[in-house]
Amino acid sequence: MEKTNVSYEDFISVQGQAVHVKPDPVSPARVVVVMCFSLFFIYVNSVMFFTVRSKQTFSESSRYILFSNILIGDSFHLLGLAVLYLFSVGNLHLISALCNLFIMIPSVTFSISPLNLAVMSMERYVAICFPFQHTEFVTKKRAYLSIAVVWLLSSINFIIDILYKIVVDSNSLTTHITCRRRMLYIAKWQVKLSQMFNGLYFAIISLILVYTYIGIIVAARSVSTDKKSATKAHRTVLLHLIQLGLCLLSFLFSTLNRMIELLQADRALFLHLQFLNFFSLIILPRCLSPLIYGLRDSAFRPLFLGYFKCNLSTVNPVVITDKKRCISMK
Repeated sequence: MEKTNVSYEDFISVQGQAVHVKPDPVSPARVVVVMCFSLFFIYVNSVMFFTVRSKQTFSESSRYILFSNILIGDSFHLLGLAVLYLFSVGNLHLISALCNLFIMIPSVTFSISPLNLAVMSMERYVAICFPFQHTEFVTKKRAYLSIAVVWLLSSINFIIDILYKIVVDSNSLTTHITCRRRMLYIAKWQVKLSQMFNGLYFAIISLILVYTYIGIIVAARSVSTDKKSATKAHRTVLLHLIQLGLCLLSFLFSTLNRMIELLQADRALFLHLQFLNFFSLIILPRCLSPLIYGLRDSAFRPLFLGYFKCNLSTVNPVVITDKKRCISMK
């Protein structure tokens, strides 16, 4: 069997896993930063998710249902990255079955956010370009069906890896291993398959976002189109493109890591730069993406801030429905 000798850093840009690091005197400080930052934004995402579920107007809207999926996916992704980073620093050994469970979380959720952004952009495209068919095409049931498809597509690569490992080594789930993503890679074709899946997904998602953005801009110039709604929609899709750009930053990690190595810096400086690279390109984008989207929404923002500050006394947000009818959220 052809074994892979690709370094772990090569996998991080593909699957968004935590970087493998060697313990040093400041490792505990880095762990504290990663854990605190990740847990804080998981809490922020949780408050936003609670906000969506707390009001029927939000929970019945396809757009907010899809946004909830991004919150869930990014929260689990952050949690998985933080735990794997902790395992990596501690060089922790686990039984393979348990390790695979921890690896599964960030592996599966890596593509959730970008795939979901594509679905949200198509929803906005239908709302502006086909307003009379919007309520027929975009329903709550179809939103949940889209979420199921997104999770299935995101899981395919991991399912192939874990099934192949079990078939090749029937005892693979009972052995004790160092818990890192590379332990699932037995053959080089698995690395190439991961790169193919992610490259294909991100290429298709980019095309969808660009197509819907251009389509909405063209529709905005139409006499029969609601100019205000079209302007908001094309700004939303533009925001989706920015969010996709944040997700794509993870692909730069491996390249920048190699550049840092070429600097031939001393070990302490290398570890500092490596951590900065990991924090800036892997952790930070996943924290900011849903927060930016949530704070931009004028109907969602007041209620979210009220829950976040634990002060709802002054919150009275208003949502405008498709029928142009104002609904008080209080």
